[in-house]
Amino acid sequence: MRRCRGNRRGDGSLRRARLHDQNITDEQQIAFTRNFGEIENSAGGNVTQPHEKRLDSLMNDVSNLGHDNRPLPRDDRRRLFNLGNQLWHSDSSFRAIPAKYSLLSARTVATKGGNTEFADMRAAYDALDNETNALVEDLVCEHSLLYSRGLLGFEATPEERAMFRPVRQRLVRTHPVTGRKSLYLASHAGTIVGWPMPEARALLRDLTEHATQPQFVYVHKWRQYDLVIWDNRQVMHRVRRFDESEVRDMRRTTVAGDAPTVEQVAA
Repeated sequence: MRRCRGNRRGDGSLRRARLHDQNITDEQQIAFTRNFGEIENSAGGNVTQPHEKRLDSLMNDVSNLGHDNRPLPRDDRRRLFNLGNQLWHSDSSFRAIPAKYSLLSARTVATKGGNTEFADMRAAYDALDNETNALVEDLVCEHSLLYSRGLLGFEATPEERAMFRPVRQRLVRTHPVTGRKSLYLASHAGTIVGWPMPEARALLRDLTEHATQPQFVYVHKWRQYDLVIWDNRQVMHRVRRFDESEVRDMRRTTVAGDAPTVEQVAA
C-alpha cells in the first residue's frame, strides 16, 4: 500500500487517513484490517436477508447494489434502509460494544455526488461552552437503528425491532490511548437516559448541529480505489446524495471495539 495521508495531532492519535490507488480485493482488505484488531461481523446492522448478500459476512456492503451487481430498485427495502447512511452517524454505535475503526474501499464511485463528510468530535467537544460541557459530561444515551431509520420513515418488522433493540452509550467518551475527550453522537441516538424524550432529542439535535459546523468537517471527494480509515470513537460521518441509477460500490470492514462505553441494562 502507498503512504498514508491523514489527520494527526500532537498526541499521536489518528482520526482519519486516506490512501489513494488501492486496487485491492475483498480478501486483501480483510487481511489488512486484521492488523488493527478483530473484524466485526456485519450481521445485525442491516435488513439484507442471507440469500441477498453479495459480500463476505466480514464486509459491510454500503453500495447501492443488489446480488446481481445492479443498482437496487427505488422501493427496495435495502435501498430505503441504507438511505440512513446520509444521516450523521458513528459506525456500530447501535451495538453494545461499539466499533473502533472503519476501513472503506471505493471500488466504483459516482460521477457526481456521493462525497463522505467527516466531523471531528474532539474539536467539537473542545469548543463547547462551560455550561454545556458540565451538562453533557455524565449523560448516557440510547442508540438504535430503529431511531435513525425511523427519522426517514422506514418501517421495521417485528423481527427487526427485536434485533435493533436500543443499547446505552456515553455522550462524552475518553479516548483510551490519548485521554482526549470527544462527543459521541449519531443519528442512532434517540434519547437520553432519565430525560423526557422531547428535551433529550432537542439537546441531541443542538449538539449535532454544533459538531457538524464547517470548521469541524472534512469533505472527502472519492476517487476510484481510495481507501479511507477513521476512528469511530472520535469521528462522525455521513454520505451525500448521488445519482442512484449509477453504480456506487463501496465496501467497509470494521474493527470491533474492546468494551462497552457504559454498563448495559438487561431487556
